[in-house]
Amino acid sequence: MTIRLYDTSARQIRDFSPLTPGCVSIYLCGATVQAAPHIGHIRSGLNFDILRRWFTYRGYDVTFVRNVTDIDDKIINKAADQKRPWWAIGYENERAFNDGYTALGCLPPTVEPRATGHVTEMVEMMRGLIERGHAYAADGNVYFDVRSFPGYLQLSNQELDNLLQPSGEGETGKRDPRDFAMWKAAKPGEPSWETPWGRGRPGWHLECSAMAHKYLGEAFDIHGGGLDLIFPHHENEIAQAKAFGDDFAGYWLHNAWVTISGEKMAKSLGNSVLVSEMLKRWRPIVLRYYLGTPHYRSMIEYSEEALREAEAAFARIEGFMQRVCEMAGKTVEPAAEVPPAFADAMDDDLGVPQALAIVHTTVRQGNSALTADDKEGAVARLAEVRAMLGVLGLDPLDEQWADASAGRSDDLHGVVDSLVRLVLDQRQAARTRKDWAAADAIRDQLQQAGLAIEDTPAGPRWSLS
Repeated sequence: MTIRLYDTSARQIRDFSPLTPGCVSIYLCGATVQAAPHIGHIRSGLNFDILRRWFTYRGYDVTFVRNVTDIDDKIINKAADQKRPWWAIGYENERAFNDGYTALGCLPPTVEPRATGHVTEMVEMMRGLIERGHAYAADGNVYFDVRSFPGYLQLSNQELDNLLQPSGEGETGKRDPRDFAMWKAAKPGEPSWETPWGRGRPGWHLECSAMAHKYLGEAFDIHGGGLDLIFPHHENEIAQAKAFGDDFAGYWLHNAWVTISGEKMAKSLGNSVLVSEMLKRWRPIVLRYYLGTPHYRSMIEYSEEALREAEAAFARIEGFMQRVCEMAGKTVEPAAEVPPAFADAMDDDLGVPQALAIVHTTVRQGNSALTADDKEGAVARLAEVRAMLGVLGLDPLDEQWADASAGRSDDLHGVVDSLVRLVLDQRQAARTRKDWAAADAIRDQLQQAGLAIEDTPAGPRWSLS
């Protein structure tokens, strides 16, 4: 068994070889909490949650660090616009992100450090970089000297002479316009911390290098994030960490975006779809299925139609699981192992679409067993389906989803069930008196309302079509 992953730095799929046998260390760039999350933000958390679950299934002890950037220009600007404390905006949105991760079934990280809690580590890293000749202070700012680090831009495969480095307001005193800020001098009314070079606040890139060093050491296995972070964020992280003396990440994994009309979903473009709004309209497990089952390196083009298709596909899985449990008279436990074809797909660069195809094939086989009254075969297939869905965080029989849905839909489901039963009783009465036209008309009307009716030996049953 070998897990293979696409390494952005190598531009190819590589066999995964951990630094410590049996252990995996992952650092994921988490939320910058200037606003509530849209589904593009949460997709990254979902993709790496599935990666983490797969490593755990394969027997690895996983350390998963996902940071929170709770201070940056956008947060400060929003605080000024809204006349609120910067920390209040950050904390409010941090909670919104965590609510979104939890609602969609993401396991909590091993540690979730905030940038503002690690200024001491940032100062230590800046001091070391200045002493080694890789950084310098100017006008209260501290800059990284990009020409001092020969490996700069290897991740993004750019040429330094063609580089246009993003630069912020107040970044004065640079020796080279391509140098980037690790520390920004204090401005009136803005939050700041004391350092040997004057009061100021962190630059975006420094915080991740410092936090990865603190929690994962000089070297760790995997660094993850969205494609948009390759440059400048990840490129600058690498420069800081390696110039400081760390080996840093062995593998770089980047997830693709959620797009609308071909454009990346973003607050600045006004095309974002908030997780909180989506959860009012779609079940969380369906939203997880929609966002988590495409390949992590493939773009997802958002549309209502695609969500409805995902809902229908997942409903077919749920319907099979419900029918087998009813036939067995009990909840069927997951199998100890997933089918080999599913494992092969997951080992091959986290091939969730191919793995999901195995799930649906197994569901079809289970339905055939049900039709043939093969109870043993149907139960065996359900056990396999539960094992596979568990790895993907999508098992609707898992306690997590059962608890999440109990308070949201049980009452409504009971009301709908009572109403449908009244109609089904009328249909049954028509069948009893052999009024087939009336019985068929009732069934057709229920189907038009979005319900599927199945006649079973135990009586008619309904489900969402």
